[in-house]
Amino acid sequence: MDIKRVGSQPSGKGPADWFTGTVRIDPLFQASDPARVGGASVTFEPGARTAWHTHPLGQTLIVTAGLGWVQREGGPIEEIRPGDVVWFPPGEKHWHGASPTTAMTHIAIQESLEGKAVDWMEKVSEEQYQR
Repeated sequence: MDIKRVGSQPSGKGPADWFTGTVRIDPLFQASDPARVGGASVTFEPGARTAWHTHPLGQTLIVTAGLGWVQREGGPIEEIRPGDVVWFPPGEKHWHGASPTTAMTHIAIQESLEGKAVDWMEKVSEEQYQR
């Protein structure tokens, strides 16, 4: 058994290569081999968002606070609220973040395949975000 005490893992800033705006990442767990699941609580300030990306084994988001937006490639921007659970299948190109006026926090859960949990791509443009 392993208990991760709240506050025992430092918060990190979302890297500018992968995020637009102010994003805080609070690690929650990273399973040891042979398990390959990890999770973090991610807080997006208003207007902040991820770049386009995919996950080799998919991703689950559990919205815990605020108002957010998600979009898969070719689809409409969808609004997400606390209690919503979003599943992105393996390889589905997508982004997620806060609405322009309200911060959003979600728990992100994904598995690694051969040590990789995400493939980052281009940033979401202002034009794409403001649709």
